[in-house]
Amino acid sequence: MKLFALADLHVNHAANRETLASIPAHPSDWLILGGDLGETEVHLRWVLELLTPRWKQVIWVPGNHELWTPPKEVDGLRGDARYRHFVEVCREYGVLTPEDPYPRWPGEGPERFICPMFTLYDYSFSPAGMTPQEAIQWAREEGIIAMDERLLHPDPYPTRAAWCAARVHETRARLDALPSSARTILINHWPLRQDLVRLYRIPRYAPWCGTQLTRNWHQTYRADVVVSGHLHMRATDWREGSRFEEVSLGYPRHWSDDTGATGYLREILPGPAHTIEGTAGPDWHR
Repeated sequence: MKLFALADLHVNHAANRETLASIPAHPSDWLILGGDLGETEVHLRWVLELLTPRWKQVIWVPGNHELWTPPKEVDGLRGDARYRHFVEVCREYGVLTPEDPYPRWPGEGPERFICPMFTLYDYSFSPAGMTPQEAIQWAREEGIIAMDERLLHPDPYPTRAAWCAARVHETRARLDALPSSARTILINHWPLRQDLVRLYRIPRYAPWCGTQLTRNWHQTYRADVVVSGHLHMRATDWREGSRFEEVSLGYPRHWSDDTGATGYLREILPGPAHTIEGTAGPDWHR
């Protein structure tokens, strides 16, 4: 029995739909879907209808693209209401979400809890001391402005940073309630640490990539593995004994036809042996 992960499926692209359709059945294994499956409910349902019959259990966390309210969606759900609606869609397919009890991993090894999370970002992955408004302006100086600023609405919260703070508070309370001896697998669309945000061509996109509030969660919550996506920069890294896996597929230009979605599935458990602390594994920026 194994645990696999793949994020940033972006099935609004035909090539991504085609390669995902080629993933074979894994009837004994679990699959993490790390957010940005698509941009509409139709996209989400397409993925779940395709993949849930092929896996013993599927786990979903939202990305920023799921949270977008496209302008063509008349009276479309916004913010927290949109997220809660997608949680209910996932439950129709038996998919676990950040709103469900954290399951114990039924495979081999020590007691582990699988912890899907939704923490968003608060613009703190920017030079120290900047306010969110200053971070946005700092990025704009390099011609960078995230589509989230137009399409990701924080309702009923006044700002995305306020929504992030609420999500971090709620998630921390749930993680604190786990048995103190239990190990965890932490899953979040956005990276938990700024030092793992590698954006060589657009470094000032970092404000939309996470929050400093989660930087030590791998230690606080005894994480064997931390799974994330968002960056479209596949990587394996180690910090203080925890393995960090960035598991994006990405847009068609970010993956190889020869490898396909099946080749980019990342094995989370049991996973590889420990490598040199701080280094990236062989899949880095593949």
